[in-house]
Amino acid sequence: MTNRALIVGVSGIAGSNLADRLIESGWEVYGLSRGRTPVAANVKPVTADLTSAESVKAALEGIDVTHVFLTTWARQATESENIRVNGAMVSNVLDALEQGPSKLEHVALVTGLKHYLGPFEAYATGAVPDTPFRESQGRQDVDNFYYEQEDRVFAAAKRQGFSWSVHRPHTIIGFAIGNAMNMGTTLAVYATLCKHSGLPFVFPGSPMQWNGLTDMTDARMLARHLEWASTTDAAKNEDFNIVNGDVFRWKWMWSRIAEYFGVEPVPFDGEVRPLESRMQESAALWKEIAGRFDLVESDINKLASWWHTDADLGRPMEVVTDMAKSRKLGFLDFQPTDESFYDLFDRLKVQRIIP
Repeated sequence: MTNRALIVGVSGIAGSNLADRLIESGWEVYGLSRGRTPVAANVKPVTADLTSAESVKAALEGIDVTHVFLTTWARQATESENIRVNGAMVSNVLDALEQGPSKLEHVALVTGLKHYLGPFEAYATGAVPDTPFRESQGRQDVDNFYYEQEDRVFAAAKRQGFSWSVHRPHTIIGFAIGNAMNMGTTLAVYATLCKHSGLPFVFPGSPMQWNGLTDMTDARMLARHLEWASTTDAAKNEDFNIVNGDVFRWKWMWSRIAEYFGVEPVPFDGEVRPLESRMQESAALWKEIAGRFDLVESDINKLASWWHTDADLGRPMEVVTDMAKSRKLGFLDFQPTDESFYDLFDRLKVQRIIP
């Protein structure tokens, strides 16, 4: 029988790339979103307000799926609000499907490395575990909406009898428009602004990120990992880190990105220069560039997430992720991270997002 998936957050980086993967593998795919962004061809769109149990229940009534992939979250002003809202979103979906026409087989939840680093409002201020981060290190002693989401999945699994998996990517590189956590497109926009205005291509982050080791996650790699865990018995009821498999230093990657765009990388002098404060006047310049090159999106706020890129590149500690658990269970995929950036930049050009 054909696997039937519901992807919650189908228009985001993780969700849209997962949809492409599952459709290619022959799955039937439903995609739940707010309906603001078109979904991929062959995805059956479902529109709902995830924060409303009534809206979700009405939208999912009669939908028959075997697998659920939770790939979205809603950013709130405080972590207590993140816990309340994002925990409820998980329950709203799983409670609605409990009344569905067939029994769920598997639910996969995408979170991230803030499982180890702590939430944004207490980011890396506690006792951060030693790197590389391993799943066996468990939870931090701090409020974290990721933990609430996990607990909601675990409770529903116990009640409904499905298997589960938790997936913790590092910063995701992938194609998506209007996403709140999108470093790849943000850096592409930044490099384009520098190239066409003469602004210096300055690294915005910390000395540790410039000099230390790090890793990232290609959205296509995450999609393969999600499919693997949901269809492999040995991977069920497990939590997993998921990264590309290589490590790099930003002082190397920065020059690679600069070379792609034909800009000169400014040598890092040790001073942190966040993008969010430096790019306050960039909207008008981007609108001019978009008009000059007939780009499809002239609103820079739908492309660049300065705050999120600043948070990632401004970390004061090394962030490296262990993949031994997945490798031991048979997931052996690998993706060079510089090629992930190049593939994204090429697609942004083809789609006329950047010139």
